[in-house]
Amino acid sequence: MLHLFDTAVGQVVPFRTREPQKVSMYVCGPTVYGPPHLGHGRFSLVFDVLRRYLEWSGFDVRYVSNITDIDDKIIERGQQEGRDPAQIAVRCEAIWWKAMDAIGVKRPTVAPRATEFVDRMVELVDGLVADGKAYVLADGVYLDTHQVEGYGLLARQSLDSLQAGARVEALEDKRNPTDFVLWKLAKPGEPTWPSPWGDGRPGWHTECVVMSLDLLGEGFDLHGGGQDLAFPHHENERAQAIACGREFAHHWMHNGFVEVGGEKMSKSLGNFTNLLDLIDRHDARAYRLLVLRSHYRSPLEVTEATVADAERQLDRLDAFARRTADFADDGVAADPATLDAFRTAMDDDLNTPGGLDVMFRTIRQANAALDLEDDSTVGPLAAAVRSMCAAVGLELRERDVSPPDVRVLALAEARRTARAAKDFAESDRLRDELRALGWIVEDGADGATLRRV
Repeated sequence: MLHLFDTAVGQVVPFRTREPQKVSMYVCGPTVYGPPHLGHGRFSLVFDVLRRYLEWSGFDVRYVSNITDIDDKIIERGQQEGRDPAQIAVRCEAIWWKAMDAIGVKRPTVAPRATEFVDRMVELVDGLVADGKAYVLADGVYLDTHQVEGYGLLARQSLDSLQAGARVEALEDKRNPTDFVLWKLAKPGEPTWPSPWGDGRPGWHTECVVMSLDLLGEGFDLHGGGQDLAFPHHENERAQAIACGREFAHHWMHNGFVEVGGEKMSKSLGNFTNLLDLIDRHDARAYRLLVLRSHYRSPLEVTEATVADAERQLDRLDAFARRTADFADDGVAADPATLDAFRTAMDDDLNTPGGLDVMFRTIRQANAALDLEDDSTVGPLAAAVRSMCAAVGLELRERDVSPPDVRVLALAEARRTARAAKDFAESDRLRDELRALGWIVEDGADGATLRRV
């Protein structure tokens, strides 16, 4: 049985679902005002791996991850560029999906945009005001956190402790320092929607609570996101649901930061690395492998050296896939003991480093059996490796797609020179040498091209 660390209780607990063999997950998605950085890539991969592992384990997963397409940062970006904030959101959302596709993240079952649910957000806030749990000030509507039982759960702090540490707000009319905005009255030039309190837009925390409850229903199984979202964002979502008398998420899961020199990576700190830049320079699978090599709750530091090391591991995986390609379609069942060992690791708080240890140990065993031509041993082990890779979303490439190296390019150039000199014997010899290295030369009207055998 899968066990996961639950932020709300501060320990690893059994992951129990609302319905047998079904999982309902909500993962906070991006605020689309710029390109995704490696931190965005990490949370997307962590929850993609969890989703894939659950599906591999036989669960039907309904995975909801939102797009925040209206927010202060989007408005600020629009003002900087002299564009409508909606144009910023559309452009940056397209970049987001391009990056997610590149790193192999499965599209959510539903990917709601906040602007599609504003009417429902107004209804929620209106109900809280009517119940006396929210109040109207000059700049918007606020939730009274003193009326929320257990506020501060995800911060693992009491309300008194949170209030003592709260920063001084410019607005002094709030009843309590921890109260937060549900509806923001619009400033000139900002996008607006109508409400009983005046034209404005929803607060960020209100967006997610409405979308998650609307699309997954009360008491959904898991709410996730980056560690920085636990408080205040997720706590403030939870507070609104409680204030409305509705049951919210049963399990809270948060991944650790990507760090640069020991400091959290973020756009606001200016130390982020564009995810698309990394995958332009490296095998996109390398970032997934790096994420898998680190436990999801631990910090992850990404460097050129660690990415290159992950690429070398991918070469080992691909070489194994090529070496065992003949076993891929023979219908042999995966070795059950290997899969049991893999499950034991993964069920222990999604221990992907332990799962990878099982995978690479199995590759070593299968390679040894291949050397001995022990096909009866190789088949089940190779099938187990492929199954484990599928469980965590690691694509295996049975064909080498790396570009020609310096030696191959030199031979191709020598062959071009030989053909130009009409030395066809030398040209044929060089063609055969290239083929022996795994390259086919194809001559055409525009010259010769190289492709893998």
